[in-house]
Amino acid sequence: MNRFANKTVLVTGGSSGIGLAAAQAYAAEGARVAITGRDQAALDQATPSLGHEAIAICNDAGSAASAKALADALSAQGIKLDAVFLNAGVAKFAPFDAVDEALWDLTFHTNVKGPYFQLQALAPLLNHGAAVVINGSINAHLGMPSSSVYAASKAAVISLAKTLSAELLPAGVRVNVVSPGPVETPLYGKLGLDQATLEATAAQIQSQVPLGRFGKPAEIASTVLHLSSPESAFIVGTEIVADGGMSQL
Repeated sequence: MNRFANKTVLVTGGSSGIGLAAAQAYAAEGARVAITGRDQAALDQATPSLGHEAIAICNDAGSAASAKALADALSAQGIKLDAVFLNAGVAKFAPFDAVDEALWDLTFHTNVKGPYFQLQALAPLLNHGAAVVINGSINAHLGMPSSSVYAASKAAVISLAKTLSAELLPAGVRVNVVSPGPVETPLYGKLGLDQATLEATAAQIQSQVPLGRFGKPAEIASTVLHLSSPESAFIVGTEIVADGGMSQL
């Protein structure tokens, strides 16, 4: 298929995991892809897999000033956007009694403030008919121990998809959410857990997935592309859960 031929898309946090899988899927269907990330080396490594017109911009997803800088960088190249996947995020887990203000601020700055101000800054660059997809999480719907701050941040962006879609709809822009369950990505290695705890946690989580496995980044990417394409034109301000049945069965 060539659903994104002659279209330009932006993926934040596009140098690894779900973001990179989505960026590669967009490119495979004809899009010109721009990706962001905080690690220039990772961006340099990812960009060649996205086609000769790909753009990589080093950018801090949790900063309002960086959101404006991102929009300015794209505008300076004359870029207008047909789809945006607001994917960049952090996942730090800690028991309630161990949560400090630094963890709270990092999580909400990156997962909530960042996407909010990125979309605000990018709105003038969105073509009529553009689609925005925000990366949520099934943690917003589960009472998983040690996930209180992360889960709250993802509940917030799911809410934003509704209100911001209502505000942007007059400009012909749809906003939706994809909420993955457990997926095989480098994010699991960044939870702040030691190796033994990480392995035990992963095994415990996998046991709760009816399909009996973690998802693959490409499986989430396919849902992102669906929500970004004209075939989903009647889906507005909603959430698609892709979790192997974990939150449903």
